[in-house]
Amino acid sequence: MKTAKIAAVMALGVAAMAMPATAQDAESFPSKPMTYIIPFNAGGESDVSARFQQSEWENVTGHPVVIQYQPGAGGAQAWSQLNSIEGDGYTVMGINLPHTILQPLAGSVGYKTEDLTPVYYFHYTPNAIFVRKDSEFQSLEQLVEYAKANPGLVTFAGSGSNSANNLGAVQFAELADVTTTYVPFSGTSPSLTAILGGQTTAGFNYATSAVNQGDELRMLTVASEERMPAFPDVPTFKELGYDLVGGAYRGVAVPDSTSEETRQRISDIVAGINEQPAFIEKMENGGFVLTDIPYSEMDDFVAGKVEEYTKGAKALGITE
Repeated sequence: MKTAKIAAVMALGVAAMAMPATAQDAESFPSKPMTYIIPFNAGGESDVSARFQQSEWENVTGHPVVIQYQPGAGGAQAWSQLNSIEGDGYTVMGINLPHTILQPLAGSVGYKTEDLTPVYYFHYTPNAIFVRKDSEFQSLEQLVEYAKANPGLVTFAGSGSNSANNLGAVQFAELADVTTTYVPFSGTSPSLTAILGGQTTAGFNYATSAVNQGDELRMLTVASEERMPAFPDVPTFKELGYDLVGGAYRGVAVPDSTSEETRQRISDIVAGINEQPAFIEKMENGGFVLTDIPYSEMDDFVAGKVEEYTKGAKALGITE
């Protein structure tokens, strides 16, 4: 009888040792500071939202996060190297849509969409149409009427080719049945300079631009599901009869060697930050729209975006 008890205890010990170390580690993860790589320069929307997260990271995990920048090729330089990072969970990377779908469709960028492992998409910056404060166009309806009467003469400044701004402008032209001209710039800042300087008729930019420019720009409409708290007087495209919602989605990704348990844990961390009142206030005041796409829903979400953006790629001339 005594021998049987000893054997049972030994069996339990062996079973405990056989538990995956990753599962045990995930329960106490993180136990030290983490690194958060942003694939762009400092100062952009990706950086701003990550900085807002950074201020809450330690409240949720008990440990700080250090932000590093790895700009280049519109984010592709960093994303192409993501899977070479150790998958222990202590280094995560910002990830953006539609960039990580459109870039591989446009050509060889060192990675494929399916190579990347996003674990949470926590917000998007909606597209919006802007004009100068002294513009003759007081409403979207007036701009559309002018575009119909003058095909191709309405020019939109935007941030880059094959970007969320570019895609939004093409989608809007199709929905409104107008012909417009999209003028790409190297970033949000130079595109806003073009609008303010009268180089273009309007801008197809992110709603966050209204926070930075104040009264210098007039926002005619915004591509959010509902009116934004920061801009309660600005109607949505949907209100005005155009089924257009979207912009640049931003999330957190991990190397593909990261365990399932750690992936889920990081997803939970970002979800916890999204619930922090101070974070919510900063994001909404800054012109961001919070989303909650956790790891468990990621496959379906990305598949839907691949379908949507592949159609958009045809409109952009990326694919046939």
